[in-house]
Amino acid sequence: MASPNGKSFEAALKKLEEIVEKLEEPDIPLDKSLQLFEEGIQQARFCETRLTEAEGKVEKLIQENETFKKVPLDL
Repeated sequence: MASPNGKSFEAALKKLEEIVEKLEEPDIPLDKSLQLFEEGIQQARFCETRLTEAEGKVEKLIQENETFKKVPLDL
């Protein structure tokens, strides 16, 4: 599921994994490390937001008469 800006959770998570791999390289320059770290923080925050939204939607599922009903999330 993509966010309004078109980025999906899966794409952001994949990018974050790529950033982590680059940061684990032994000879990465400090400036590049800082740039990647900043980008990684942005990706992690995006993922956390999407997960929080998904969790809220799941919590809104309520059981009524042995069936589940989806209730819109009020943000």
